[in-house]
This record gives sequence, C-alpha cells and structure tokens, in this order.
Amino acid sequence: MLSPAQILQEFVTLWVVIDPIGTLPVFLAVTTGLTAAQKRAVALRAVLISFRVLALFIGLGQVVLEALGLALPSFQIAGGIVLFLFALTMIFGHSKPEEEIAEAERVRRTAVFPVAIPSIASPGAMLTVVILTDNDRFSLAHQAMTTALMGVVLACTAAILLAAAPLHRVLGTTGEAVISRVMGMVLAAVAVDAVLRGFVSIGALPAF
Repeated sequence: MLSPAQILQEFVTLWVVIDPIGTLPVFLAVTTGLTAAQKRAVALRAVLISFRVLALFIGLGQVVLEALGLALPSFQIAGGIVLFLFALTMIFGHSKPEEEIAEAERVRRTAVFPVAIPSIASPGAMLTVVILTDNDRFSLAHQAMTTALMGVVLACTAAILLAAAPLHRVLGTTGEAVISRVMGMVLAAVAVDAVLRGFVSIGALPAF
C-alpha cells in the first residue's frame, strides 16, 4: 500500500508529465471555428483516448520488460535519462504551447492528434506510468492506485479544456510558457531521482 507521501509524489509526477495547462493552447488552436458542443466533444474524446493509452502502458509495460529480459534498474536509469532530456526541452527549448500550437495549425485533425497524442498522452507520460508502476510489477493495488491518480489528473485536464477560452484570456501565451518551464524543472528533479534510485538498486550508490 502506498503511503500518503508516495501518493502525493505520484500525483505531482503525473501532473507534470501530462501537463494539463500546457495542453490548453494546443486545444484552442485545434478547435478554432468549432461550435461549443464540438469543442466539448473533442475535449472529452481526447481525454478518454489518453486514459486508454496510458492505462495500456500501465498494464503492459511490465510485460514488455519481462519479454525483453530487461532488469528494473536498467529501465529506471534509462527512463530517468530520457525524462531528463524531455525536461530539458521543456526548460530550454520551445515551450510545449509554442511548439505544439505550430504543429496544431499545420495539422487540423481530430482529438486523436495532436490533443490526445502527443499533447496529453505524451511519450514522457507513457514512460512515466511504466516507471511508477514497475517498482511493484506484480502489485495490482499499486497499478490501480496509479491508474486512479492518472484518472484524477485527466479529469482535471478535461475540466481545463472545457474552460479553455476563459483560462487562455487569463494566462496568455507568456503565462502558459512560464508554467511549462516550471513544470520542466520539477520533471528534471523527478528524472534525476529515478536515475539515482536505479544506481542504488545496483549498489553503485548507498541508499538515501
């Protein structure tokens, strides 16, 4: 059973990698010209698709690791490095809103792309849910808890998307870029922690 501190850590991690606020400008760009009812449909469908994709990674991530014969510490270290690089793109590169708005303007499609994938269910989010649950690869309770926390974050994402227009007026593009970079810093810390715990698992570092 996860402790309250672990539950809070997982929730914050999922919030950072899913980045509901960073998805807001992508959603606005894709749904320009749609009616209010159509925008609601796109928001709900995108969140539902994202939930299914991430839940699939929670359920099958461990199976893939076992099939490939990969040790958990190796995956933790590799995953932490990838997450750290992903965080660097959030901090130093184009912010998530700036980068994905440009893509959304070129590709005006349905809720599947780019709202659900890669904005909500991003590669970083897919990798993160595997890392979070693979510490207890045979614990259905942990997987259920992570899925529930993910559901809460996605419910918040849906609420933000449904209130997209007012929030965009309040935050503005600059505010969204700042928030995205702050989340990148938090994600970088999470990534470093994953790498350090991987080294602890193989005995390269003392427990902390």
